Amino acid sequence: MQTAPGTDAVAPETTPAPPKDRRVLRAVARWVATVGVFALAGVGTAYGVVGMERTDVPGLATESDGRWAYPEISRPSAPTGGSTDSHLADVRRLLLPAPAGATEDKALRGADGWLATKDFLAIYSEADDREEAAQVLTDNGLRHIAARGWTTEDGTRTGIYLLQFDTAPTATGVCSEFNDGISPAYDTRGADSWDFDDGFPTDADVEGIDRHVYDEVKPYGAEHLRQAYLCAGDVVAVIVQARKGSAAAVPFQQTVVLQSQLLS
Repeated sequence: MQTAPGTDAVAPETTPAPPKDRRVLRAVARWVATVGVFALAGVGTAYGVVGMERTDVPGLATESDGRWAYPEISRPSAPTGGSTDSHLADVRRLLLPAPAGATEDKALRGADGWLATKDFLAIYSEADDREEAAQVLTDNGLRHIAARGWTTEDGTRTGIYLLQFDTAPTATGVCSEFNDGISPAYDTRGADSWDFDDGFPTDADVEGIDRHVYDEVKPYGAEHLRQAYLCAGDVVAVIVQARKGSAAAVPFQQTVVLQSQLLS
């Protein structure tokens, strides 16, 4: 994995699913809209979403591809010195802000902006998984967790969790414990069977970020879930989106790319 530089770091009821032994990559052909273009502005310290005409995006047949309106996003200044693969800026300031019209999930603010480990682990459905994941975090010296969440007007719920460790190699090891690149290691609450999301556009990859994205296998439960693990230097980011019916691909891709850029 390439490590991310840090000196400029700015439930429901479900249908029975396959057993735990589910780590098999299913090749599913998907054609999804590409993520919007994200442009750097102002000496590389700020960037925002650049609008695209519908006709510029292959495969779309509607007036809007469904991307959200995020505010302009800026990397915070960081102290000099230290390791180039560590985030020297306060990771609470590296959380992606909520898009326009969204309602914040205040429970994810935690105390002084730090979320308790048990509250992060609550995203996993099984007690055994939560216990095992907790041990992984303890054994690897988890420093703290910054989190943010919101619900958009269409009912899509988003949770972003930034788990910071002392070193990039430690975080890389944790990232591999939480997912194997084909499926997540632990069942997220509301879904227990996943496909690797091979519809995620590779041209949206952010340099220095090791990205693993997953899509819930049909039939969905009460909600359709999407999730991502981002390995970024000394930070492991976990992103979960869920929506009753179907969670759209474009807002998920957009959220993953923007959070990746903030961590790069």
